[in-house]
Amino acid sequence: MSALALSVAPKSPESTALKPSAFAGLQPDEPLWRRVPSRDDTGHLLSDFRMIFPGLRQKSGIRQQHTLRIINAVLQHYGSWVVFADLNMRINLLWVSIRPRPGLTLEIPAAIKTLVPEALLLAPYWRR
Repeated sequence: MSALALSVAPKSPESTALKPSAFAGLQPDEPLWRRVPSRDDTGHLLSDFRMIFPGLRQKSGIRQQHTLRIINAVLQHYGSWVVFADLNMRINLLWVSIRPRPGLTLEIPAAIKTLVPEALLLAPYWRR
């Protein structure tokens, strides 16, 4: 499968384990915008951001795994805010949906970029 889909279930702040997404059973050709949740379990709108990792697909398996571990660690750190994450290795695109909090759509990507300097924030996206 070309995409790694992870979702974080609502949990207490001390728990940071990511769990497989309920979306993982969908067909790989399903458009991502259809799989990404727009609301959380309580019906509140979510915010999204997307990052691109230029050349990640062409890097060695060890370098890819290292980058994935970094991304996973950052997302786990923000686990109580992260609702959905999908890393499409074919196009080097990370899409993350979070519970809204002022500045968080910049804070999480900044944490990733600090550890993976080649990462680029495409654009934060707020649903209306």
